Amino acid sequence: MAIENRKHEALPLRDRFGRKLNSLRISITQKCNLQCFYCHREGEAASNNEMTKQEIAKIAKIACELGMKKVKLTGGEPLLRDDLPEIVSEIAEYADEVSLTTNGVLLEKYARSLFNAGLKRVNVSLPSLNAKRFKKITKKDHVQQVKNGIKAAVQSHLHPVKINMVMLKGINIDEVPKAIDFAQEAGAILQLIEFEPIQPENYVHWKKFHYDPVSIENWLKKKAVSIQENPLHKRRRYILEKNGDPVSVEVVQPMHNSIFCQNCTRLRVTSDGKLKPCLLRNDNLVDILSLVRQDADPNELKEAFRKAAMLREPYWKGGNGRYEQLSPSSGEHQC
Repeated sequence: MAIENRKHEALPLRDRFGRKLNSLRISITQKCNLQCFYCHREGEAASNNEMTKQEIAKIAKIACELGMKKVKLTGGEPLLRDDLPEIVSEIAEYADEVSLTTNGVLLEKYARSLFNAGLKRVNVSLPSLNAKRFKKITKKDHVQQVKNGIKAAVQSHLHPVKINMVMLKGINIDEVPKAIDFAQEAGAILQLIEFEPIQPENYVHWKKFHYDPVSIENWLKKKAVSIQENPLHKRRRYILEKNGDPVSVEVVQPMHNSIFCQNCTRLRVTSDGKLKPCLLRNDNLVDILSLVRQDADPNELKEAFRKAAMLREPYWKGGNGRYEQLSPSSGEHQC
């Protein structure tokens, strides 16, 4: 069967709340060349059991056959894997879209080869444009490399390029206008992201640096020439203009946000091969890597995905009524 036909043969997998799963987020390493204090490490516990490129590709293929045709590769820092272009190329045979999230330090070097391998889009973390602040957050002097990487990604025709800026009270909030200008200059979209305390070590920093994005959203509403809605999580996209050129800004607000959870379409795979139904939980993982290493047949692997789908549950509940009505259990996390 031709690859093009294989891409469109699957019916979408749904969870018990009726939410369609159309995207898979695969962590391919826990290694990183930065030390950002807000890093949530994709909600993973520490592990040294890294998947091979063949194992990653096999899991992605099964996911695509179940309708999860958008695959995002994450870390750690994915660009620390020498075989990343090969991983992208393998997955691109089955997925409609392969994307990447990166800290951008090595992106200038690899952007073109990743595009040639089949990468469509990229998210790049840039917590500050200021060298001193960047080092305070990441422990490294790499701000210029990240800026260069963002520009190289745009020039390599990766689209869209999104800049992820975690909002940190007392550190970078005053940089938002400059970040908007930089995104416009680079030809990228700016995402302003609320700090989530996923890992235990995040909490001490979260108490000190967490910033409620409401005031930023109000400021953007006044500045925007138009406001759109991003299908993922139904969040707003603010279109601003400067000197006649538009720039898009999104605010990602996951904390205590039932709408965010209500519209989640993702399933995750940890770097050690566990299907992870929710970023915020580690008590409902499904081990698929063991099945792959036992040479389980495709039906067994699909059953693991179905089990993980049935374990999905909105972490933040309430607020809009829909999940209060459909939820099989009351849950612990109420907005």
